Amino acid sequence: MLNQALVQDVIDEALKTGGDFAEVFVEDTFKDQLMLLGGRIDTSLSGREFGVGIRVYNGFHSAYTYTTDFSREGLLKTAHHAAQAIHGESQIQPQKFQVEQASIIHPIAQLPQSVEKTRKASVMKNAADIASQYHNSISQVKVSLLDEEQNVLIANSDGKFVEDQRIHSRMAIAAIASNEHDMETGFYGPGAVRGFEFFEDLDLNHYASEAARIAVTNLGADPCPSGKFPVIIDNEFGGVIFHEACGHGLEATSVAKGKSAFANKVGERVAPDIVTYIDDGTIPNEWGSINVDDEGNKPQKNVLIENGILKGYLVDQLNSRIMKTKPTGSGRRESYRFAPTSRMTNTYIAPGESTPEEIIENTEYGIYARYMGGGSVNPATGDYNFAVNEAYIVKNGKIDKPVRGATLIGNGPKTLQTVDMVGNNLGHGAGMCGSLSGSIPVNVGQPTLRVSEITVGGRKEDA
Repeated sequence: MLNQALVQDVIDEALKTGGDFAEVFVEDTFKDQLMLLGGRIDTSLSGREFGVGIRVYNGFHSAYTYTTDFSREGLLKTAHHAAQAIHGESQIQPQKFQVEQASIIHPIAQLPQSVEKTRKASVMKNAADIASQYHNSISQVKVSLLDEEQNVLIANSDGKFVEDQRIHSRMAIAAIASNEHDMETGFYGPGAVRGFEFFEDLDLNHYASEAARIAVTNLGADPCPSGKFPVIIDNEFGGVIFHEACGHGLEATSVAKGKSAFANKVGERVAPDIVTYIDDGTIPNEWGSINVDDEGNKPQKNVLIENGILKGYLVDQLNSRIMKTKPTGSGRRESYRFAPTSRMTNTYIAPGESTPEEIIENTEYGIYARYMGGGSVNPATGDYNFAVNEAYIVKNGKIDKPVRGATLIGNGPKTLQTVDMVGNNLGHGAGMCGSLSGSIPVNVGQPTLRVSEITVGGRKEDA
């Protein structure tokens, strides 16, 4: 992407004012985005993005600059700007590059750029047809398709020089059910680190029908009651509540500054012994998986909480200096426009011993959150609120009527402490996570589990 001699000159320029570490991140990305609405392709966007980010450290301080000018003059000028923000006494000599190609642990069969858009459109139309035909109340279906090929080069003054290719493919299906009085939406958005084969292998009948079923179910649902109840959260994307309410609090981005409810608690009990919480970027072809992180470090399976005991954090290179620990392969960024920081990959609660049926049978009265929606959290306190896309009342150990408008309100560390049953049906769900280093693909996951009590906000019917 850039030759070694030029990259070395850029690193030398970045270190001229006394920095003790410099890094170059080069990105060349191809992306296709298609949207089908009303049975026809409504939008088709294709693009290529090329840029270079340059970062320099002095102790705990860092500076970051980026450019789309990849001429020698442009790159040296950008490195010079980064250096001007750093003033130190270091006179380090950059190490000789150890050139490597990232190990491909997520095999790709068909590169997205090699596939004609007509083939992509055909898969989208099939999904739309399935959802549209699910029920006569389905009034609109929107299907989006994204595929991305990101090629990167990461080099630094410690001698790292690694190139990597990342492929992401995702389909999002949104179905609207409506009647004379109301309108409800159902959504499903599977994704993977795979090429076009992902769309060919996708079980469209399942995903498209589920999106439509959620919409139809909510259309006929009663308002959710408000109060404090036991809540059963289903597997797959149900894990988003712990991603937001706990995962972000375990990132060094907040831990190193002492702005996390989990800071300085390694070795302490933070959950019941049935809870083990893991971040693993090595799971083959999962949406949040990586070959190397955006600092050139290999991903690993990071056990954050083991049998209820806090074991560690997700740590990037800069925060590893502050925390005096090793990076965990967790430095990630959206693109060259962002400096990396500690981020999640595939984060999940490990499976337990209960079956989903046992969890439901042991619940006298509560809420069953089958599909979670979006939400927000304050990492410093762990306070959160989340919408539930599909919910049911549980009565006498059985799933009863569907309810709509449910919101879960609570505190992440406290919710973690009140998990009292964990199922054996681990599943993962694809999503996008936003933070200081931009929006990145992540997986959230868990088996079906029960929290003994969460505040549930409901919604009243219109008068």
